[in-house]
Amino acid sequence: MPERRTVALVTLGCARNEVDSEELAGRLEADGWQLVEDAGDADVAVVNTCGFVDAAKKDSVDALLEANDLKGHSRTQAVVAVGCMAERYGKELAEALPEADGVLGFDDYADISDRLQTILSGGIHASHTPRDRRKLLPLSPAARQESAADVALPGHGPVDLPDGLAPASGPRAPLRRRLDGAPVASVKLASGCDRRCTFCAIPSFRGSFISRRPSDVLNETRWLAEQGVKEIMLVSENNTSYGKDLGDIRLLESLLPELADVDGIERVRVSYLQPAEMRPGLIDVLTSTPKVAPYFDLSFQHSAPDVLRAMRRFGDTDRFLELLDTIRSKAPEAGVRSNFIVGFPGESEADLAELERFLNHARLDAIGVFGYSDEEGTEAATYDDKLDEDLVAERLARVSRLAEELVSQRAEERLGETVRVLVESVDEDGVYGRGAHQAPETDGQVLLTSGEGLSVGRMVETKVVGTEGVDLVAEPLQGSIGCSEEADR
Repeated sequence: MPERRTVALVTLGCARNEVDSEELAGRLEADGWQLVEDAGDADVAVVNTCGFVDAAKKDSVDALLEANDLKGHSRTQAVVAVGCMAERYGKELAEALPEADGVLGFDDYADISDRLQTILSGGIHASHTPRDRRKLLPLSPAARQESAADVALPGHGPVDLPDGLAPASGPRAPLRRRLDGAPVASVKLASGCDRRCTFCAIPSFRGSFISRRPSDVLNETRWLAEQGVKEIMLVSENNTSYGKDLGDIRLLESLLPELADVDGIERVRVSYLQPAEMRPGLIDVLTSTPKVAPYFDLSFQHSAPDVLRAMRRFGDTDRFLELLDTIRSKAPEAGVRSNFIVGFPGESEADLAELERFLNHARLDAIGVFGYSDEEGTEAATYDDKLDEDLVAERLARVSRLAEELVSQRAEERLGETVRVLVESVDEDGVYGRGAHQAPETDGQVLLTSGEGLSVGRMVETKVVGTEGVDLVAEPLQGSIGCSEEADR
């Protein structure tokens, strides 16, 4: 019997890419490939790239070069680029990086096994030719669902699979294979984005907004629960738009309680929310539904009106603060995070001061700050009133220092709070987990003062007794150890 072909998936970028990698893994395993963790143990190393900002693109190129260095020193025979950077640049990336033996776009995902076999056998598969994916679906969201069947949508793999293709857990399993045993997993709610922010190129290579059907999201969540997942995080480019192409812009409000009722799921988290699209009903569901985390990942980006209009966005400091007041009036313990761009073309000192005013009053749990840089193909890249790079760097350092101070202060406000923690690691370094106000990897973590009786995937009620910057230190409450069925509130 011939030795099975082996493949390793190296994933960079956001949680959406992680879901895409697990779909690729499901497709490959179903076609007989053996999945391995280490690229050096694989015949083919598949690098799922990120193409969002310069730093992420550099990380993707570095990962491709690192995998290429394994050739001749390990089992690795081929290195293949997939993901957003491959989709966005295609042939251009292939020409600039001959170390990659293949550059595959989203349209190749359904035939990923054949593509890799061709490359591994020494054949040549033509590199992906980029196209504006915003033009692949009808302009009207209501007309998209039927057309979407003919467009590659990573992470939207079928849920009811033919015999012989579905994983062992049954016909409702998705075309997905978990790549780790973590107790939290992302579930893709939708793909693409209809917003036209002047600094963002994502819609051009991810396409127009298209929702997954609620039944697919539910069945995938049930399958993940069977795999031992305790927390799911709903991801897309814009979760607040979910359902608009299915005829119900309030569909998320009805879906969340159903997801929370799935046996085995202890926490449901929603990411990527647009402030301008927040609805009273959605706030109510996020702050009052048992097992749904009162967590708000709000994409503010700035708070000075002139900068926001130049970004083609809405709102201002006072309206954003009103939104936060509304949220906290319903759930005082709610977690809020956001990202901000400083040094945007035309940003004045007064605009920066307005952003600092917002940050000082917003009491955010986690803050990401980025310095503006041109992104190819975006409207902002054509603006004339660019700031000097040194000034952008100076403002980035200034706001980053403020952000670090403010999130530490916000953590200190949680001293004495009862926080329900999902345990994620238990080792010689200690027992770590996350509370309802903390998303994976981005928002800090909780160090437990005692790990007795705890294991990965357990939920435990704790009392916050200390802080370390954005992180919390908490002690388990007596009698609380175990997978409680109580809500996050």
